Amino acid sequence: MVDVFSGDLAWYFAGPALGLLIVGLFALVNQPLGASGAYVQTASMAKRRSGVVTWRVWYFIGIFVGGSIVTGVLGSTAEFRPGYDALTDVFPLPVVVLMVFAGATLLGYGAAVAGGCTSGHGMCGTAQRSPASVTVTATFMATAIATTFVLRLLTGGEL
Repeated sequence: MVDVFSGDLAWYFAGPALGLLIVGLFALVNQPLGASGAYVQTASMAKRRSGVVTWRVWYFIGIFVGGSIVTGVLGSTAEFRPGYDALTDVFPLPVVVLMVFAGATLLGYGAAVAGGCTSGHGMCGTAQRSPASVTVTATFMATAIATTFVLRLLTGGEL
């Protein structure tokens, strides 16, 4: 079964498939595909609120279950390094924990302020030609590029 996951999914297949999924979702239910929206719907369902969009809850559960299955199937035979191994090779574990905590906090805050997550704005919002989504996507990308540049400088190119 490991052979099924041994190679990358070709961009010319994955990109159009994702695009069709996004367009199909808009055509069928007039809703964007985004991870933070799925999280919010799952939290609402846990709090027994009304108006929960059930497919988003299943989407959120699928992200977790799918990641767990792939990690379990691939285990240590994967060609990629799961988790934060690359960071712990360069930084001590307490520093990595602080970095991940700070990053997760900033990501959650940014998603709340921006009204959605990177996947929601980057794929769905820009597909709708939303000026706000184009702006926040440009901000996400610029921040990612700057962060990568700083990490490469701090680690002497090891990351």
